[in-house]
Amino acid sequence: MPGGGFVRLPGGSVVVALTLPRPPLDSAAGGAVEDGNVRVLVHAVNRARALTRLRNLGMRAVYLRGNAQPPTPDEITAVLHHPDGLLWRCAPDRAAELWHPIRALLG
Repeated sequence: MPGGGFVRLPGGSVVVALTLPRPPLDSAAGGAVEDGNVRVLVHAVNRARALTRLRNLGMRAVYLRGNAQPPTPDEITAVLHHPDGLLWRCAPDRAAELWHPIRALLG
């Protein structure tokens, strides 16, 4: 079930974390077909802009309802140190998995 949340940072920007169904990958294109969810992190000026950034990437049905699963301090640190401000990782977390840029999920 999709869920998510956000944290407002002292500078006024926000970090939004969403748990979404993993987009299907084309096995003919060399991608492995995996089921499950992904945790997506977005750093933006405000919540609306964060969701717009995801919608502009083709994730049209992305909504943030409530604040049930806000980003953890580790997630906030990861997204703030990434130049694009958009990261993802499988959910639930795998111990050895690192954060990936969003284009690795959509490409």
